[in-house]
Amino acid sequence: MDEWTTAQVARLAGTTARTLRHYDAIGLLAPAGTGPGGQRRYRRAELLRLQQILLLKRLGLGLGDISAVLAGDLDETEALRRHATQLAAEAARLARLAGTVEATIRQLEGGRPMAPDTWFTGLDAPDTRAQAREAWAQQVVERAFTALSRLTPEQRRAVPAEMDRINTALAALRGEGLGPADAAVQDVVADHYRLVEAHWDSRPAPEAYRRLAALYTGDPRFRDPCEQVAEGHAAFLAAAMTRYADTRL
Repeated sequence: MDEWTTAQVARLAGTTARTLRHYDAIGLLAPAGTGPGGQRRYRRAELLRLQQILLLKRLGLGLGDISAVLAGDLDETEALRRHATQLAAEAARLARLAGTVEATIRQLEGGRPMAPDTWFTGLDAPDTRAQAREAWAQQVVERAFTALSRLTPEQRRAVPAEMDRINTALAALRGEGLGPADAAVQDVVADHYRLVEAHWDSRPAPEAYRRLAALYTGDPRFRDPCEQVAEGHAAFLAAAMTRYADTRL
């Protein structure tokens, strides 16, 4: 066979049709074309790309890093090195936790009592604020992906084009020495807000737009594309968005 349907590819790869549609919606794996009734069709090149995606996913990389690796924007070794650092930190925490459990068992069996300050070693959880920020960021990303999946290919291509126009305009104004609070900058941010609104379930409230602004400096999925525009662009956009939420929403 030289061409496969979504269902056939899902069976071959051990994944699901929903996952394949999601990969298409986020631009990670587009089909080769469509057949009767809009049925997606995949060829050998797409299957090889899917193999790479699933391999990198199995190694623990997130979809954002996988996309960057396949696009050539992130070296695969560097992506794996970052992931290895995270795994090493978690392994160290689990080792401390295992020691705490073993000491607790010995104490319960009549052994040497544990010092109170060692009872909770290894139970330290990641920063809950960071966890909450990551969870909210994921909701934003999934919401955008869902909205994109409803668009036609032409409409979908228009989204990054509009974002590029906004970023170019902001970078030019920043280059002229204007700050995030200047009226000309705020007028461009208004276009950004309308773009976000078009892919939101409802009109973003001021607090939601502020939280979105924070992602542009706190989450690589939002920050890294902005920093490709110009160094410091992410912080400039975030500050301008926060100002817009404070004064115009």
